[in-house]
Amino acid sequence: MRGDGDRVVRCGLGHAHWGRHGAAGLLPVHRPDGGGAHVLLQQRALWTPGGGTWGVFGGARDSHEDAVTAALRETAEESTLDLDLVRPFGTRVVDHGGWAYTTVLAVASAMPRVRPGSNETRAAAWVPVPEVTARKLFAPFAASWTELMDKLTPPVIVVDCANVMGSRPDGWWRDRAGAATRLRDGLAEVVRAGVADFAGLDTAYPEAVLVVEGRARGIGSVDGVTVVDSPGEGDDTIVEQARAHAGGPCFVVTADRELRARCAAEGADVLGPRWLLDRLG
Repeated sequence: MRGDGDRVVRCGLGHAHWGRHGAAGLLPVHRPDGGGAHVLLQQRALWTPGGGTWGVFGGARDSHEDAVTAALRETAEESTLDLDLVRPFGTRVVDHGGWAYTTVLAVASAMPRVRPGSNETRAAAWVPVPEVTARKLFAPFAASWTELMDKLTPPVIVVDCANVMGSRPDGWWRDRAGAATRLRDGLAEVVRAGVADFAGLDTAYPEAVLVVEGRARGIGSVDGVTVVDSPGEGDDTIVEQARAHAGGPCFVVTADRELRARCAAEGADVLGPRWLLDRLG
């Protein structure tokens, strides 16, 4: 079934593009235990533009779709990838003036065999990142790959719950568990909505870790936010989280000076509570 975006248009640079409302594609990334990152690529059918080359599953956006929705739909139409295995964590946009292509980066929890799902796909393969450029790449993907290659690790936000709660005098001391629950749920909404211009991504959907202590412990995790109960003071647990995520973009939200220094020494970036509170509304 054709969507209302299935049409060739010209951008402000005079190039012809497929997608009346722009286009989007999905770049899933999987890191096997102890192994290097692999990305899922599509070999384009011979009859398509760039036939036989390798790129990402994707296509035209419809008028009612955001880029993530379009990229997931196109991937489902063009391949057998189980979308329950992927979690989008960010987007990068290439704007041609009046037309834009959005690459949606996603974590894949497994690396199953993926087969063609339509006649637009000749083959699919999980390719080790160092071997991507050894393949004949679709020209637009080749032009973006160097930048995308540096953004294959999802950003993580580690939140000092006690410090952030203490930055807003809303009566949190009367019910610490209730205040922590509200902070957890607000943080989950921030993650779902996405954070603009964050961690080198046009929109980021980061992983979130909320470290709680004392009477706030036991509130549990929710979709989008992992709650970590600290056995004592939360500082050591927050530093442990910063250390655990040192391999990628990690941001710690706290105003505590000593803790900020300790987390920075682990390679984390530090944000003040106001950064998060402004997004909670």
